[in-house]
Amino acid sequence: METELSEFEQVMRRQIEDFMSPKQGEAKRRDAKAAPSAAAPAPKAPRSKAAGAPKTGHRVKLAVRTKPLEMDTEFEHISTSISKIEAQLEAEKAAKKAGYPIIGYVIETQRL
Repeated sequence: METELSEFEQVMRRQIEDFMSPKQGEAKRRDAKAAPSAAAPAPKAPRSKAAGAPKTGHRVKLAVRTKPLEMDTEFEHISTSISKIEAQLEAEKAAKKAGYPIIGYVIETQRL
């Protein structure tokens, strides 16, 4: 019974230490895993973004229409603004410029 309690206390202390300083806990785990294969260098991951793609901003999807009783169409606009509201305003202006005078609602705003 005492051994189970002492093991439980040790495990809880480790978990609390890992929670309080997650970077140190992750480094300990990585060192323990990387020790056998320390000689092999880690391969670099390929870049996921294209060279011309914006690195910051928002992707805004709007429900737009050209006529009052028409079905909604999805309009997507990528903004370089870091402000969510400015990105929505830019998307609305771009939709009106593209020929959609009626803007229903914002479907989704996603951060890039």
